[in-house]
Order: sequence, then C-alpha cells, then structure tokens
Amino acid sequence: MSTAARVPAATPHPPRPAWVPDALFPFRSRFVDLPAGRVHYVDEGRGPVLLMLHGNPTWSFLYRGLILRLARRFRCVALDYPGFGLSTAAAGYAFTPAEHAATVDAFVRALGLTGITLVVQDWGGPIGLAVAGRQPACFHALVIGNTWAWPVNGDRHFERFSRLMGGRLGGALIRRFNAFVNVVLPAGCARRKLDREAMAAYRGPFPTAESRTPMHVLPGEILRSRAFLMEVENGLSRLRDRPVLITWGERDFAFRARERERFEALFPRHRTVVLRGAGHYIQEDAPEEMAAAIEEWSRS
Repeated sequence: MSTAARVPAATPHPPRPAWVPDALFPFRSRFVDLPAGRVHYVDEGRGPVLLMLHGNPTWSFLYRGLILRLARRFRCVALDYPGFGLSTAAAGYAFTPAEHAATVDAFVRALGLTGITLVVQDWGGPIGLAVAGRQPACFHALVIGNTWAWPVNGDRHFERFSRLMGGRLGGALIRRFNAFVNVVLPAGCARRKLDREAMAAYRGPFPTAESRTPMHVLPGEILRSRAFLMEVENGLSRLRDRPVLITWGERDFAFRARERERFEALFPRHRTVVLRGAGHYIQEDAPEEMAAAIEEWSRS
C-alpha cells in the first residue's frame, strides 16, 4: 500500500464548536472546498491510507477510537459528508447517497489518495463501495462493517424501516425530537452506553429542525436509491480480488447474519471477525477489537 502526500487544508482552520470535545477528539480539523461544499476531515498518522466513512447520524467522531489506536501504523483519514459533522453543504445539495458518493470521489481525487484501505459501516458501505467500484485502481483493500451494497426492495426488514423513518412520521420524529441521535444511536450501542460528552458531539451538528434534514433523507433513500444501489452492486465485481476484512457486530438491529454471509460469498479473499455482543455502531462498541483485527489482518 502506498502513502499519498498530504494536501494542506484548502480553507482557513476556524475554531471548533464547543460541542466537539478535544479530549475525546484530539485531532486537527482540516477542510477542503469541493463542489458539494466545505468538507471537514481529519488526517492523522503516517503509513498506508485508511479511508474511514461514516453512516447516519454519525460523523468522523465515530472513528476516534480507531484513529487513536491505528495512527501509529496507518494514515487515518476520516471525513464528514456535507450536512454531517463539521461539513457544510453547497446550495442545492440534497443529501442523497449518490451525492455523498460523488463527494467522496472528489475528495479522494483532491487529496490524491492511492493504495487505500476503505473502512465502512452503515451508509458508508454503499457510499464508499460506489467510489471504490468507480476508481478500483485507488483501492487496495476493504474493511467492511455492518452494512450492505445492493438494492433491498422486496426485503420487508428494510422496507419497513425505510418507509417509517423516511416518511412523514419519521420526518416529524427526526426534526422535532432529533430521534436518530437521541433514540437510534444509543439503541445501536449494545455493549457500551454513550456518555454525555459523546452524545453532545453527536447532537451538535443538528441543533435545528432544518439541520436534521440530512438524517431524514437517508432512510428514505434505502428504497428510492435503487438505481444507485444497483450501480454499487455492479461495481463490486471490480473489487472481487481485493483482500477484505469483515468486522461484524452480532447484535445489530439493522444488518443481520445474511448480509454478512452475502459479503463473504462476494469476496473470496475475506477474513471475518464477529464482534460478540456488539451492536450496530461497532466503532463505539468495539474499537479495541476492530483496531486489533485490522492490525493483525494487515500483516497477513
């Protein structure tokens, strides 16, 4: 795996909001201006590139435990999609997964990243795997957490969730009560309870009803983005020869053993680590085990 030269931030480094806890997230915030908006990212350590992509309703803060443990051996790059974390969206940005994938694509090109090991979970899966399928030469390996990478129309498990949280009722719950952060996020941590500082860091990007729109868009896109998800699935064939580490929380309410088994069938060069007792947000529940698995696997 090669190490790309670090590109300086394209815009000045402003003071971070008070809700970003420096003790938990002791990384320099960097920014790059892209067509989609002003994208925030962290870039820590030296070595092979780990590109870490978050899902809903999280941001690069999700990866703090992995970055702290892996930056001694890897260059850990984690960004926020426009509308999430410290990133801001350009006018007209609609917060769809296709737009987020285009943003990540532009980000990879802007920073000149190559030899990438992609680390994904939740919506980071289809978003990141879309980019890897478009630029396979830039991606050396994959670390796949609880996620998916294909259309799910006809699967009632996903259809019910998409229609509920992506519909009118879900929109009201998200916009009025910040339900994705206040309810879904804690429920997705099966081993550990998020403390007050961590919860404040997750609530911080979404102080108003309008700012919560990005969280409401994504569940509806599970069904609406069928064409995008078909593209993601078709692109997996261009990655079939890559080494893959699957790290899977066994107590996830969203992604089941059948999704893990499908990834195992898709990638013959896989290694699977089942994270016993871990929920959906495996980066919060099992950062030590994930980091150890990545280090051991990378040496093999």
